Amino acid sequence: MSARSGIGFDSHRLAEGRRLVLGGVEIEGAERGLEGHSDADVLTHAVIDALLGAAGLGDIGQHFPDTDERYRDADSLELLAHARGLVARDGWAVACLDATVVCEGPRLAPHRESMRATLAGPAGVAPPQVNVKFSTGEGMGFVGRGEGIAAIAIATVER
Repeated sequence: MSARSGIGFDSHRLAEGRRLVLGGVEIEGAERGLEGHSDADVLTHAVIDALLGAAGLGDIGQHFPDTDERYRDADSLELLAHARGLVARDGWAVACLDATVVCEGPRLAPHRESMRATLAGPAGVAPPQVNVKFSTGEGMGFVGRGEGIAAIAIATVER
């Protein structure tokens, strides 16, 4: 058996009038959401990039470009399912996912288990194979100033 890992990163600016979706879970009561061509789910986007990277299949922009109207307001979980299909087509199976969301607020820990379960389905794994963590920018940079949210993920695939 062989295994490979890939890293994904994404960030989006916070904007008024948008819903906040992270890991496929809508965060009720969030004052602002993320700006983007799709649903701007930075957590799912980072996971997609990690999966594609682990399988040597490029990145999210190659497969789902923001210049393509088919992906306007797209549900990122559907994009994740498609990316997992590409990974499987190349003979890889998802072994595990680990991700960190970096934001100043809202408090995300109460949504951890929902995010794990929601990401697991389209990734083709069980929730225990998905780990989601949260951190802040400690007041530094665009995250610390509350201008945006970032996420980083690692995916391990195996044959």
